[in-house]
Amino acid sequence: MIEEAERLILRMSALGSIGRYQLEAALQSAHVCRRRSGKNNWEDILHLYDTLSAIASSPVVAINRALAVAEVHGAAAGLDALEAVTDRRITEYLPDWAARAELFSRTGASAEAHKAYEVAIGLERDPAVTLFLRKLQSALSI
Repeated sequence: MIEEAERLILRMSALGSIGRYQLEAALQSAHVCRRRSGKNNWEDILHLYDTLSAIASSPVVAINRALAVAEVHGAAAGLDALEAVTDRRITEYLPDWAARAELFSRTGASAEAHKAYEVAIGLERDPAVTLFLRKLQSALSI
């Protein structure tokens, strides 16, 4: 199925029209390529998120872009990218808080990471996800 998807993406790119769904497909392809090859392609992924953000901005795109920024420029830059998001809907969006927690932990800000995990846990209703977040939180050294 991956090979079929790659063929479709190549065929689509030959049409010369780039839109939201083409960029989302290209992002998935870039992630698959990274996982399969083991090669760092985060700059390509960040470029795709920048392009997607320009044509179809959303809180989800902003969070994913911030995580790509962190991979390319470091966790502090990723946190700055999250702080730059003006759409306040993300304040009640679990992936934002989980991303913040991860990036805070990468910068060594364990207390802030712990607090961000608390918010994420409070927003989650699935017991399995809550358990996963609690395990990440308990691994922090405060």
